[in-house]
Amino acid sequence: MFASRPLIAFALAFAVAGGALAKPAQTSDLVMAPTTTQVDVSTLVTQLLSNSRYHYHPLPLDNALSERIYDRYLEALDRDRMFLLASDVEGFAHLRTSFDDALRERQIQPAFDMFNLYIQRVADRTRFVRDYLKTDIDLTADETWNFDRKDAPFAATSDELDALWRKRVKNDVLRLKLAGKEMDAIRETLDKRYANYESRTRAIRGDDVFQTFMNAYTSAIEPHTSYMNPRTTENFAMSMRLSLEGIGAVLQINDEEVTVIRSIVPGGPAGMSGEVKPGDRIYAVGQGKDGPMLDVVGWRLDDVVEKIRGPRGTEVRLDILPADAGPDGEHKLVLLTREKVKLEEQAAKKSVIEIGEGENGHRIGLIELPTFYQDFDGRRRDEPDYRSATRDVARLLEELKQEKVDGIVIDLRNNGGGSLTEAVELTGLFIDKGPVVQVRDARGRLDVQRDTAPGTTWDGPLAVMVNRASASASEIFAGAIQDYGRGLVIGEPTFGKGTVQNLVDLDMFVRGDDPGFGQLKVTIAQFFRIEGGSTQHRGITPDIAFPVTLDADDYGESIYENALPWTRVDAADYVAQANFKPLLPLLETRHETRTKADQEFIWWAEDVAEYRRQRAEKSVSLNEATRRAERERNEARRKAREEIRKANGLASTDPADSDDGLQADERDVVADAAREEEDKEQSPDVLAREAAHILADAIDLLNADRALAAQVLPARADTPAEGIQ
Repeated sequence: MFASRPLIAFALAFAVAGGALAKPAQTSDLVMAPTTTQVDVSTLVTQLLSNSRYHYHPLPLDNALSERIYDRYLEALDRDRMFLLASDVEGFAHLRTSFDDALRERQIQPAFDMFNLYIQRVADRTRFVRDYLKTDIDLTADETWNFDRKDAPFAATSDELDALWRKRVKNDVLRLKLAGKEMDAIRETLDKRYANYESRTRAIRGDDVFQTFMNAYTSAIEPHTSYMNPRTTENFAMSMRLSLEGIGAVLQINDEEVTVIRSIVPGGPAGMSGEVKPGDRIYAVGQGKDGPMLDVVGWRLDDVVEKIRGPRGTEVRLDILPADAGPDGEHKLVLLTREKVKLEEQAAKKSVIEIGEGENGHRIGLIELPTFYQDFDGRRRDEPDYRSATRDVARLLEELKQEKVDGIVIDLRNNGGGSLTEAVELTGLFIDKGPVVQVRDARGRLDVQRDTAPGTTWDGPLAVMVNRASASASEIFAGAIQDYGRGLVIGEPTFGKGTVQNLVDLDMFVRGDDPGFGQLKVTIAQFFRIEGGSTQHRGITPDIAFPVTLDADDYGESIYENALPWTRVDAADYVAQANFKPLLPLLETRHETRTKADQEFIWWAEDVAEYRRQRAEKSVSLNEATRRAERERNEARRKAREEIRKANGLASTDPADSDDGLQADERDVVADAAREEEDKEQSPDVLAREAAHILADAIDLLNADRALAAQVLPARADTPAEGIQ
């Protein structure tokens, strides 16, 4: 979450006059060397990050930080230890404790020296791989590829590296073969892939090398501080301006050099298609319905983005390996039309879930909130109808009251945050004034953000759904609801991002018309719940937990070894409205009993367990028969589920069941409109339905047991039917 106010400008004993410093001497054996501007930027960034007034958690530039900078830069160059030799790394060893001195002395050439050698090693590996692809590749041997090499030693010899690359290439061959490609096509695809990798590495510019090194420095301090060179700054600005255009997806590169969908913009083509979700891996990109598919494995992220981005109304095809599929899972082809995100699709939505029947039945309202949005310009101009998450949710609550719902579930799954103001004001719809979140800045000053509006919009039973992708503002809202005892929190532990960042334009510190220094994203504050604990690192722990889809080791703030730790401040002055502890064991028992008989929930839990098992594995067989058997088991399980669905009248998820006259691959590209409409009319997803059941259970238990209600709702013991307050 970004702060709404700019970082206060400050004076440094540092001013850059264009051309005042000589460019470092270059020798004939250097491929790249830093420019004068880059040296100046390194000095400015060093002074900013060392200033305790402006960074929330500054670290001294000493030998300890130098070691962390070195480790991160080495990881950025050769994360899987597949290019550099142990002797290469030994030759860099003296830099481990001298990057601090180099930065202070404006000597950043050593970082470029490391990159120059890396380029040579990439060329060495590319030559070997392209030669190996011409040989007969044995896929019958009982071999294993240990692909998780982040902690493996660097190879001592070239022969040792050759052996590693043979296994890596075999794995690439197997994946393509299991996807249905013939060997000649596989050789051609992989030859182009590795040739492109080398050419793209050689095409990396000096400003990209500098940015990588500076981010080794910034991330050594804490994970959300980063440097953007002028080109990245321009792309970032463009992405912000065009955030409502394109396919509506945020991308990143994973450890296997594959582009992964990090998040989906609600209302964008990707989200609206229903065919794409976070965690999906993109292997190839094609333009239009019939343009050639380009293999993009190993590409730079901005090059992949350039291929996917395009004019509004044009089409792009993505070859995707779904997030929940194993490494040899079936790929699917998705056709998306680049378009503006429809703002109404980003807005909060409501539906009603029917639980039970007759007098024992309940109507539970579900409000899905994809982000904490606000029309900042409209609010600043005091427009009477400016758009905001709080206003939309308030309207939906009034509509649900007219529909006679018994309880409300606020669905914040995959809600990555947004406006802090909206998080505070949305909380105010459910409490009658009071503190919502505490914010501590770099100087240690604590500011309590409060709901100041009297009264509530909804004072009945309430639950909040969260998952690992619920972050920032979502955690503030869920934490406040939990601290007040205003409602139940259901789902998974949340992301754990409890810090605030601000963008600093480095050009404002420099004389000249166009200095081109780029931007620095700086962490300036931290969030704390009103009970005193931070949302940082730990996130929000639900009252009723669903099986965890993503481990803390895989996703979330805790994956960063230098993330700011959880800590606490004094609690704010607030009064809790309920204590759910006596109620939770009863709800848990009912939840477990019900889900053991819910076939869809059982399948979902099985898929989560299988996904987690695959994530935990650090190696894969290189035997074709073994891999095919695993894939056949997965296919048999899928078909068995479809038979059970048909037998029980459940909606099929198998695209092969659609009698649309299309070929199999076309079904993956062109969605059947009738089936889409049918899907929209299906009951809410299994997790939302179960959350509604849990809230209905809470209502029933409190209505049936006044002694229990007196423990949970002491202020409302005489009228438990009024619900969870």
